[in-house]
Amino acid sequence: MDSTLEALIEQISHSPQLVEVADRLQAQIRSERERRGKFYEEMTPEQKIEFIDGEVILHSPAKNQHLGVTKRTLVLLNTYVELHELGQVESEKCLCVFPRNDYEPDVVFFGTAKAKKLKPNTMKFPIPDLIVEVLSESTEKRDRGVKFEDFQAHGVGEYWVMDAERRVVEQYVLRDSTYDLTLKSSTGELRSEAIPGLVIPVRAFFYAEDNMRALRELMGK
Repeated sequence: MDSTLEALIEQISHSPQLVEVADRLQAQIRSERERRGKFYEEMTPEQKIEFIDGEVILHSPAKNQHLGVTKRTLVLLNTYVELHELGQVESEKCLCVFPRNDYEPDVVFFGTAKAKKLKPNTMKFPIPDLIVEVLSESTEKRDRGVKFEDFQAHGVGEYWVMDAERRVVEQYVLRDSTYDLTLKSSTGELRSEAIPGLVIPVRAFFYAEDNMRALRELMGK
């Protein structure tokens, strides 16, 4: 249990309103579970949809630059992971189930232990070892807010935040239950800790020519 959660429990446990707080929280949890069950029943493969903070979030189509960064990141990670048999990489409509929320990140990586448990008909995926989100105007607040907190609290070892407009990547690595910003740059190299041995030039996420050059290097050509 992280220190923030311990402090919150400690504060509430000594409040004269503990019973009222507990009753309201239990009612909220019951209501959310009902809505979440309905969410699972009604979601379809055609949608990019998430369940966050008790609400269904249906995403609108993405801009071309957003799609480009997502595609280049996916190709680089998937190529390296498959070549070295390190697990599984998926994109966008991979529904990752957290204790309270359900997310469909832009790119995710599952290490070998989790990847071995995935079946051809899996629709609810476990918590990834690495998550990549490409910012947009409609998602930035959640990507930097509730998602950041949720990923950190539930053991996502590495989180990359991509700014497609500014061509900047932020790399957060989980250390002692807290994310450490290990890189924020538009140049240089990103060295992953979640994917062993992976080193990618930052420009390869944002520029097609650099992406192709990095891809060739990963494949040894």
